[in-house]
Amino acid sequence: MSILQAIVYLQRENNSPMALSRIWSAFIIVAIIVAAVKCFFLGDMQLFSWMVTGKASDPANPLKIDGIIETCWVSVDICLKLIGVLALFIGLMSIAERAGGIKLLAKIIGPFFSKLFPEVPKGHPAMGHMIMNFSANLLGLDNAATPFGLKAMESLQEINPHKDTASNAQIMFLCLHAAGLNLIPVSVIAVRASNNASNPTDIFIPCLIVTFVGTLVAMLIVSFRQKINVFQPVIILWVMGISALIVLIVLYISTLTASGIQTFSGVLSNGLILLVFLLVVLGGVYKKIDVFDAFIDGAKDGFQTAVRIIPYLVGVLVAVSMLRTSGTFDVVINGMKSFFAMFSADTRFVDGLPTALIRPLSGGAARGMMVSTMTTYGPDSFASRLSGILQGASDTTFYVVAVYFGSVSIRNTRYAIPVMLLADLAGVITSVILAYLFFG
Repeated sequence: MSILQAIVYLQRENNSPMALSRIWSAFIIVAIIVAAVKCFFLGDMQLFSWMVTGKASDPANPLKIDGIIETCWVSVDICLKLIGVLALFIGLMSIAERAGGIKLLAKIIGPFFSKLFPEVPKGHPAMGHMIMNFSANLLGLDNAATPFGLKAMESLQEINPHKDTASNAQIMFLCLHAAGLNLIPVSVIAVRASNNASNPTDIFIPCLIVTFVGTLVAMLIVSFRQKINVFQPVIILWVMGISALIVLIVLYISTLTASGIQTFSGVLSNGLILLVFLLVVLGGVYKKIDVFDAFIDGAKDGFQTAVRIIPYLVGVLVAVSMLRTSGTFDVVINGMKSFFAMFSADTRFVDGLPTALIRPLSGGAARGMMVSTMTTYGPDSFASRLSGILQGASDTTFYVVAVYFGSVSIRNTRYAIPVMLLADLAGVITSVILAYLFFG
């Protein structure tokens, strides 16, 4: 299916309300079929055991991947760790809301967001929540971005007339969020440095360009589907302004050393978190509200949200685990390499694609794939650099869908998943092109 055909498909009014259900079912069915073939026809008689009860920490496990049972524990463990973070940041947002800070932020960003989110009333708190999420994503603050994003989804759900179906505003927000516009891929740089890459930061500019392209693609496709005119002066000026800011940051960071970039990123991102804490508390004191009581009320919501997403997270991570342990990804990669080899094409990029294939499913698994690529081909190889760009290129699509839509009990995601996957595809294509341009 071409991108144009995909966009036309998205334009249809009666999109399936069971997109996620069908994809999830396909993951499990394909994984079991592949595993059965390997077990009964290729003699891998232990595969079923490793798929169900295997542990990545077990030295005897040749897959080094958690099976179904262990993945269930990991899923709950993720949610338990998320409780504290959600409680903290949603508690702070509760203070900001009572003090009027969220409304103030919504007024500042309102002229731009009112064009992209025409169904959201002017000055609605959701505007402020969304910009907090985008800002955290921009700075690579995953722990802060998730609570802000979940709060944004809850705010948008309040004005959603069909509570089990994703609204236009929720789809636009989540597609932009999943595109993952990020200034500095700190975690990727850190992994490359720990694996003794000669220049750990050489993937910085490609990563920034790729996330920017993915965000623009997501915005354009959703705008096309929702009949939003992106050529309005306000939208054009904001996009140009963000583009100029990115160029300035690229020019500045290009003058820094690898350690300088990490220091700059740490001071900027963590300093901004502390600044938010300070401004929120000062605002609450200035407005003479009960700051601690407001915090506790918000923190309670954070706890309830974390518990509510457990079933969705378990379902997605178990399906991903089955795909990985069954060897389905190996089959796909080997097939792609053979396909491009038939045309005598340069197949070096295929060695970096496992990260791209698993990135929409699991961030942790994709990071593991990136490390595996560096170990196999060397940290300065073409495949390793491409893998690093792909790791920093976007968010984990299916994780985002499960957690964010699950947090507000939305079952009909409409065209959100196809748009996210198209943005992912644009990111992959751009990553490959930039890898050849920058690293030959």
